[in-house]
Amino acid sequence: MNKNRLEAFSDGVLAIIITIMVLELKVPKGHQFIDLFTLFPVFLSYILSFIYVGIYWNNHHHLLHSTTKVNGKVLWANLHLLFWLSLVPASTAWMGESDFAKATVTVYGIVLLMCGVAFVILQTTIICLDGEKSFLAEAVGKDTKGKSSQLLYVSALLISFFNEWIPLAIYLIVALLWLVPDTRIEKKILNSDKNS
Repeated sequence: MNKNRLEAFSDGVLAIIITIMVLELKVPKGHQFIDLFTLFPVFLSYILSFIYVGIYWNNHHHLLHSTTKVNGKVLWANLHLLFWLSLVPASTAWMGESDFAKATVTVYGIVLLMCGVAFVILQTTIICLDGEKSFLAEAVGKDTKGKSSQLLYVSALLISFFNEWIPLAIYLIVALLWLVPDTRIEKKILNSDKNS
């Protein structure tokens, strides 16, 4: 199966996710600059989630660029990832509108963790299809970055039952870890382009 339809569908879903998030931003009540401060938690949540969706879009692009074919398992693994990403707008809105209440930070962390797990499942499914000596398998290697992200998410979730600010800092650290597109895959792509 060709990967182009999968990539186009995924890009469309991610664009809709960002659109839903921006539509959740409400105009402040009042017409003074000071009125903007009431939106600060909502806007901060939006920025963090926008960065996360952008990270997934970038890395998803690199992931699909590293393979030439897909099968039914890859399609379902991709839908699984898109399902969890589609929950980002709701968890973002709830967290922002509640001024980062502990329960909302926990739910947001669960969604982020499940997005990460779903991405690893998609990555593993593609590697199984292409083989252990495939382009992607060599680029990802032991996936220390992915595994450390999962550990950070789990740590943040445990802490979120007692404190809401430390988990938010951890979510930001994970985002900063992934802000640059996955250089392992990018370097492999650049090297293969030079060799061809």
